[in-house]
Amino acid sequence: MSATPAEQLGALAARAGKDGLPAARRDDVAGRVLDLLGICLAALSERPAEVVVATVDEWGGAPAATAIGSAVRLPAPSAALVNGTLGHSLDFDDTHLPSVLHPSAAVVPAALAVAEQYDVSGPAFLDAVAVGVEVTCRLGMAGYDREHANSVFFDRGQHATAICGTVGAAVAAGMLQGLTADQLTSAIGIACSMGSGVIEANRTGGTVKRVHCGWAAHAGVIAASLARHGLTGPPTVLEGRFGLLRAFCGEQFDIGAVTGELGERWESDRIFVKPFPCNHFTHAGVEAALRLRRAGLNPADLTGITLGVPEPVLRTIAEPLADKRRPLSGYHGAFSGPYTVAAALLGSGGGLGVSHEDFTDSAVADPDRLALAALVTPEADPDCTRIFPHQFPAVLTVRLSGGEVLRERVEHNLGGPENPLTPAELTTKFRMNAARAVGEATATALSDLVARLSSDSRPTMFTALLRASA
Repeated sequence: MSATPAEQLGALAARAGKDGLPAARRDDVAGRVLDLLGICLAALSERPAEVVVATVDEWGGAPAATAIGSAVRLPAPSAALVNGTLGHSLDFDDTHLPSVLHPSAAVVPAALAVAEQYDVSGPAFLDAVAVGVEVTCRLGMAGYDREHANSVFFDRGQHATAICGTVGAAVAAGMLQGLTADQLTSAIGIACSMGSGVIEANRTGGTVKRVHCGWAAHAGVIAASLARHGLTGPPTVLEGRFGLLRAFCGEQFDIGAVTGELGERWESDRIFVKPFPCNHFTHAGVEAALRLRRAGLNPADLTGITLGVPEPVLRTIAEPLADKRRPLSGYHGAFSGPYTVAAALLGSGGGLGVSHEDFTDSAVADPDRLALAALVTPEADPDCTRIFPHQFPAVLTVRLSGGEVLRERVEHNLGGPENPLTPAELTTKFRMNAARAVGEATATALSDLVARLSSDSRPTMFTALLRASA
């Protein structure tokens, strides 16, 4: 009998754990690890993370892994829960397109916790993250409806990141525990019973979504440990009659997206790193505004601004328009097309052009920014809609008091494979995030240790530095 999809994924993970991955892929993964560490540090004051820390403190248990922001160690599943929650709390973590899921915030915390528990090498850690992220992305694509250019998971109110990320986290954790191909297949089978997450919070509020990646990381570590101790999972868990994809997507799934060119073509190459601390749908508008600002545009000369975006994103960044033009809070402002354009034109200029300081409660109440946001009219742009969701493009058209009209179109998002961040830009983003919690000197030391993971650095080296700086 031919191998099932879960068995093929288990075999890939076992092979990568034994033979290792190319240096270029490890270097790419190290950049994602650095990115997520910075985001975790920037999120330490967020309320959901504080709630999770209080919860795991009540649980107790044997110290094994570092929860970022704490000077003490926790059991590996607890540390993964904390760090995954931190990683997704600011909506600043990376995004895979067109599945629109966030793989690193689920996989990296699981791998980091287990890597510290077993003091594994830097290359082994990077290999585990790479494969875990790839599994996550492929499962997300299995639930991607190409005809309608949309995620079946999301259409059904499910958070693909939390569901698929649990499986990817289990694979990464299992590799670092030295599981065999059969055991890794069982870890996948077990994790498929653990992944969950609904996205009603996107509509009506609540902070639970920010814990989704933490729970995925937590469950993934547990699934791998259960498989190591002998629990087994069904080999047909992905495509079977009562498997994960039918359970979550009905008959609208593509199992070929899981196994096609496995090990040869990497779906994770379609991951986008966010350069700005706001909703990803707003980024092209921000980039267009920054280009105009750098070209010398004077906001005082503006009489009108049109923000053309893909039609499906209007409900997220433009509706209701009155609220989007006057955000209710800093967090709300990060999901506003009008406000983010105003922030790019008038704001701090920190980070890569827009920084955390642009999304405080006081910043979104600034009269000058609100006056500029009131000039922004979002609308559906046909060309942007055609490109979406392979990119999140925008076209910004501004009208000046003298009658001149300027237009800036951004079709390839900054931070994506067609327009990647340079190593220097990635380090700038990390330091913007990390320095909020640990200062410039420690941030520099952390980035140096992560950069050396492919050679002489180990995860335990930077987790020790994180504890010392807590």
